[in-house]
Amino acid sequence: MVAPAVPELTEEHLHESLDARTESLVALRELGPPDLVHLVKQATRNQGKQTGIYHHVTGVDASSSASLAAYINTLTYKEHGPNSTTKIVEGVYWYVVRLQRVCYNAFSRLDMRIHVSIPGTVESYCIDERGDKKKATDELWLETYLCSVLRAYSYADDGSGESIRKIMGVRRFNPVTNTETEHRFLNAAEQLFFRGWQLGSDSVVQVPTNVSNHLTAGLLKYLRTTGRYTSGINLFEKLRTQSVEVSSLLAKVLFMGNEEVSGVRTLHQSLKDTLMDYVMLDTQAEFLLKKAQTATSPEQREERLKMALRCADRSTIAAPSEFGTWARMAQVYVAMEDWENALTILNSCPMFTYQDKDTPIMPEPKEVLLPTLPETRLDEIDSEAEPRYSEQVDPSLLNLRAASYKGTFKQAYSILTEMTAKIGWDQLLKIRSNVFVMEDEYRTEKQEATQPGAKRNSSIDGIRGMSDGATNGGDESDEDESDESGEKSQGDAKTKETLTPNGDDKEVEKPSSIIDPNEVKADTENNNKGISNDEHLSKLNTKRLCERWLDSLFMVLYEDLRVYTIWRTQMAQYRAQQMQYKKSAEEWEILGSLAERLQHMDEAVEAYRACLSLRFSPKALAGILRVYKKTKNTRETVQAVIRLVAWQYRWYSEFSPELLHTIRTLIEDEGAVKVRSIIQATSLPQNVLDLTHHYAALCATFRSSGTDG
Repeated sequence: MVAPAVPELTEEHLHESLDARTESLVALRELGPPDLVHLVKQATRNQGKQTGIYHHVTGVDASSSASLAAYINTLTYKEHGPNSTTKIVEGVYWYVVRLQRVCYNAFSRLDMRIHVSIPGTVESYCIDERGDKKKATDELWLETYLCSVLRAYSYADDGSGESIRKIMGVRRFNPVTNTETEHRFLNAAEQLFFRGWQLGSDSVVQVPTNVSNHLTAGLLKYLRTTGRYTSGINLFEKLRTQSVEVSSLLAKVLFMGNEEVSGVRTLHQSLKDTLMDYVMLDTQAEFLLKKAQTATSPEQREERLKMALRCADRSTIAAPSEFGTWARMAQVYVAMEDWENALTILNSCPMFTYQDKDTPIMPEPKEVLLPTLPETRLDEIDSEAEPRYSEQVDPSLLNLRAASYKGTFKQAYSILTEMTAKIGWDQLLKIRSNVFVMEDEYRTEKQEATQPGAKRNSSIDGIRGMSDGATNGGDESDEDESDESGEKSQGDAKTKETLTPNGDDKEVEKPSSIIDPNEVKADTENNNKGISNDEHLSKLNTKRLCERWLDSLFMVLYEDLRVYTIWRTQMAQYRAQQMQYKKSAEEWEILGSLAERLQHMDEAVEAYRACLSLRFSPKALAGILRVYKKTKNTRETVQAVIRLVAWQYRWYSEFSPELLHTIRTLIEDEGAVKVRSIIQATSLPQNVLDLTHHYAALCATFRSSGTDG
């Protein structure tokens, strides 16, 4: 298997990338940025002229100084292609005099560095956050190796190209290519398992624990990708003898490996010892929710959902500050079609500010060389690299805020769109007004209560009582994120906007305004003295105050639905007049993403196909691939995977866990021989097909189901 090409980013000033890396150490919070590889080239004829070039890399062995130096040595003999004018082969134009590779150790918060002089010696050391040198020990190398594997899985691209576009010039390799490297990875994970909380956790987890952190997330992702469930079960069985909380991870792997009886038994036995372990309870609720979706009768479905609700309810009591427990409970209520409780619980979710992965903060490079290997050449993919400046995009499509949601806000929005897809926007607004205090009714109640000689209205007491308890774990620190959209919601409660041109009668009602909890709190403080409660409370006493962030989500959902309705109405009008509906490729890509967000999958595929008919788009093709996987369309899935693998390789990534997982599941369902035959029967160049064959060969190496014979 040929290695990806080597990108070159040229420094304006020598060593400025290394200096920037050192300065950024103090700000790192996650697993750290990809490894930095820095080379100093010297002109053959001008010995005094030196140039610094660099690129980034993930997935390369970082278990020792020798392994880091081994990667560096491959670069001294690497040519960049027939059209390159700056080869780093000695004696041609330039030759390399010094090389450095920098790898971050997130456990000890150190940069491990290897310095190679040509010719000369190899020096290994580490740099702390203050820039001081320290000695590199075996324990530090073990931590560094484990962090490098976790980074390779955590920062890998999912096939859509989103991760690849974030950082320029990153080579991505598979860190675990056989059972030998798997044993080394799992052994390191076992030794450092109970320090995993030091690495932090995903943005949806408030407090990292022994079973909820980047280490456990990386382990589960590796096992899901490769299907090596037996290895994971053996690992967690050993760790469970040291701590019973590991049972939740063991159960998850058992469920992934279709050993459901053993997984349920493991959770049942472990919960006897730790009744309020929220991760175990949440795992139970997730399992029961999935089983309810495959129930054969309404009675069986209802019974499983009730059990899931009890588990989810207990998990929120055990961990009231965690988003995941509340979100799971909301999902259960949505499955039960209890819409009012679903909205109430969603309103109670604690929201966290999204913490993105660590990325390199580098000065602007003087020059950028992004070479292409002949093995990745494919006409339709090469066209994607062309500039898109000529493409015109409707401003209303660029301003859709939901496209940028991540973390807790993205998951909460997904629950809201699921409800909308099931009951419709109008019905959702009615339920919203039944659950939450609306601005107009609050104003009416307040006006009646403050009129001269008016009797005390108990509804104001009800609102006063709710002002403190309605938040239920809402994170006030995220109010800044919803302030802007919250201001937009202060409009006319009866406003409707006609969405279609030419006077069509289709329209989406704009959400009426919800009363601001801060205003209720201020009114409560001003009228707190000299007032007694009335025995008969008004209907407002049964309602809640809506969190600002949830009110913001309703407005964002309204904008999504408005744009979507305009698009579909215009499409219908053009078809009725037998006219072609034209959009740019980027506009079709945005519309496909919009339809997928709103869970209109047929319309999403239609838009993605229209985008691909104009130019290649990995995001559009990845969106279609998700639909193909659900519908079990084997041939179309293979066609999409081949092109995505080639595009990934074109941009220096030979490894995508999501694409490897897709190939593995295809082999499990159809068999390796059939999948290989479908790949080979595709009318694409052989060098492009070989890239996908490499993924299939990995499945054979790991002896995945379906590869026998």
